[in-house]
Amino acid sequence: MKKVILTALAAAAIGIALPAAAQNVAIVNGKPVPKERVDMLQQQLAKAGRQVTPEMQGQLKDEVITREIFMQEAQKRGLDAGDDYKAQLELARQTILIRELFADYQKKNPVTDAEVKAEYDKFAAANGGKEYKARHILVEKEDEAKKILADLKKGAKFDELAKKLSKDPGSGQNGGDLDWANPSSYVPEFAEAMVKLKKGETTPAPVKSQFGWHVIRVDDIRDAQLPKFDEVKPQIAQQLQQQKLAQFQESLRKAAKVE
Repeated sequence: MKKVILTALAAAAIGIALPAAAQNVAIVNGKPVPKERVDMLQQQLAKAGRQVTPEMQGQLKDEVITREIFMQEAQKRGLDAGDDYKAQLELARQTILIRELFADYQKKNPVTDAEVKAEYDKFAAANGGKEYKARHILVEKEDEAKKILADLKKGAKFDELAKKLSKDPGSGQNGGDLDWANPSSYVPEFAEAMVKLKKGETTPAPVKSQFGWHVIRVDDIRDAQLPKFDEVKPQIAQQLQQQKLAQFQESLRKAAKVE
């Protein structure tokens, strides 16, 4: 009878202790290592974009145990009382708190679908219309540009002259090819002269800009090829979110009284 009672008491004791023990992943040198540390580490990895698989649970557990071992040794040596440690701890505290502030602001001020659509419409309006596939030859002097025009009239090939004479390192080696672009991509003088040309035409006179003198030819013209809204929606949302956060940061700086 006595043996049965002792066995029952032991089972009861184990039943009571199990829930508490389940909250710890280990006990290191008599000090419990709470399971919350594994959960926190897993959350940090998830925030960083790393997927935590079931197979990684053992690695996370080993990580928090190893950290506890090293931390205990550092405390045993009194390193947590040093000025350098305290300074780094304060910087880490500031960094975490500021990060939480920004996360809280973004959570309470999300970018709406209407804002994203409005930004896309603004982009489409600015980049719509026509796109031009143009070439140019850039030289320093007007006389050089006039000679190029004269040579073209005599049958010289545009791309060969561009490779030989153009001062534009980006397009010169490609025969002056600027690929497809909206007129708004160029300086006003260049764009104004380009849009007056039809497919296959070359500017009748050199065009002056801040970069020098241009001889421009339009190889083709088409309607602007804009990306679809759904294709760029995530990028626009991220951009607007960053803009909102920057405005929030600036408002705090302006409101602060700094002496």
